[in-house]
Amino acid sequence: MKFEKRILVTGGAGFIGSHVVRLLVRKYPHYQIVNFDKLTYAGNLENLKDVDTAENYSFFKGDIVTASDVKEVFEQFNITDVIHLAAESHVDRSIEGPMDFVMTNVVGTVNLLQQAKASWKEEKEHVFHHVSTDEVYGSLTDEGYFTEQTSYDPRSPYSASKASSDHFVSAYHHTYGLPVKMSNCSNNYGSHHFPEKLIPLMIHNIVQKKPLPVYGKGENVRDWLWVEDHARAIDVIFHNGKVGESYNVGGLNEWTNIDLVRYLCRLMDRKLNRAEGESEELITYVTDRKGHDLRYAIDATKLETELGWKPSITFEEGLENTVDWYLANNDWVEKVTSGTYRTYYSKMYENR
Repeated sequence: MKFEKRILVTGGAGFIGSHVVRLLVRKYPHYQIVNFDKLTYAGNLENLKDVDTAENYSFFKGDIVTASDVKEVFEQFNITDVIHLAAESHVDRSIEGPMDFVMTNVVGTVNLLQQAKASWKEEKEHVFHHVSTDEVYGSLTDEGYFTEQTSYDPRSPYSASKASSDHFVSAYHHTYGLPVKMSNCSNNYGSHHFPEKLIPLMIHNIVQKKPLPVYGKGENVRDWLWVEDHARAIDVIFHNGKVGESYNVGGLNEWTNIDLVRYLCRLMDRKLNRAEGESEELITYVTDRKGHDLRYAIDATKLETELGWKPSITFEEGLENTVDWYLANNDWVEKVTSGTYRTYYSKMYENR
């Protein structure tokens, strides 16, 4: 079958990546979607069981840090476009081991840029869409929002590595004419999220009646974006965004961490038929994270006015959908936290 585009989605077995792959495979049968993933602890092909037999879906196990892997996948599939999501993304892990973040987020991105530059001779026929985070902008006070013009001010090794990758992508556009598009998103939530991040961790711990760790006093504010809305935003930016431009993607849902956890406790008590307030008793305040940014808030006006995107559901609706998914898929949670899926799929593809 001859495909109109052959899109490489890096990190396609991860949380956001699997939602993007699923959307593209289903929406564009005339595109070949190539999922390129290392299958680390956060990458899980079980996330894509519903599309893994589609004619326009392929998987390639590889590491963006390994230039030969990147070259091989480009050549094997004659890649025409890239949607780059692969990244080390956990702030606490970056504080403990920053070099992994430098290698994956910086060196890995440059490897992809180099290969795209070498492979694509007609710049106008290709797109390199780099997906980043609002954390590159630093921390806000009680007022104001991050816009595409906000100066970068990363505060953690994770955000510094993503800021560096953003700058390299921009530099490859300005220096070499590589056709890039960029997006910076707020905190994502939804199904298939590895339970180390706030919302899936709290859901998992509430079910298990384990302590609910909240940093400091829980006063840090985050803007929450439903992952399926983010996937839609990536789709519209990839197809309709301007080359060389950056777009902020936000959910317009600002919550303090403690208010979010308390709301989640009430929701879970209702779902689990527990007494009201039972789960809230599990909240445990722990020593604040080093360099913990106070507030993130995205202004997505450019994306809304220029490309017509806006969130499709409220945070309360999305959170209830998310809780329902985790409660219905506890087997998935147990297997990803134990590493069962990762071990199975890694062995399957190790002799590629």
